[in-house]
Amino acid sequence: MLRGLIALLKVTFMNRRYFARFLSATVATLLMAAAPLSHAADEAPDALVKRLSTDVLNTIKADKSLQSGDLSKLVALVDTKIMPNVNFQRMTASATGPAWRKATPEQQKALQEEFKILLVRTYAGALSQVSDQDVVMKPLRASPDDKELIVRTEIKGKTDPVQLDYRLEKTPSVGAGWKIYDLNVMGVWLVETYKGQFTQQINAKGIDGLIASLDERNKANAKK
Repeated sequence: MLRGLIALLKVTFMNRRYFARFLSATVATLLMAAAPLSHAADEAPDALVKRLSTDVLNTIKADKSLQSGDLSKLVALVDTKIMPNVNFQRMTASATGPAWRKATPEQQKALQEEFKILLVRTYAGALSQVSDQDVVMKPLRASPDDKELIVRTEIKGKTDPVQLDYRLEKTPSVGAGWKIYDLNVMGVWLVETYKGQFTQQINAKGIDGLIASLDERNKANAKK
């Protein structure tokens, strides 16, 4: 999977039909944000990422049904493990760009729902690719007062290592702790990648057009 991901990164912005494949390859990295919420509030961000990375990788390696591609179980794993640890509203707003502020609350809600379905279904299939990878943490450059920071890691296996960086924010809610709002794979930030595609849809057909496009894509994915 790592070798294929590196190759896909070279063509992601040149050929749009590779877009979904590139994004699906990042699911295993997003899973490293998964954690019981009870632990999130009192851990340093790098310690959190390290613990979660190890726990999730070990879970996948030990579960043959996940490795074999059990879609319902994979989707449930993504939905229950990833999403509670992601500031999904911020991620969606950032990917949507300035048009987010002009959208109605109903449009924002619909866009978040469709975007979530897209991510969950697109990424779930990549979980079965986890095999012998391990996580190596990079030194954390941060101060105690930081509210946002980047945790840098590498995923190492039998192939070349893959750079994975996480943007996290310290949420103001009591007990909420750190949450992820963006991910960098080999120098490519996830939100920026989506933002380019979303902007094209919005410029052509507006927010409703983007929502309809995501809905259509999700329905097509559900039939596969």
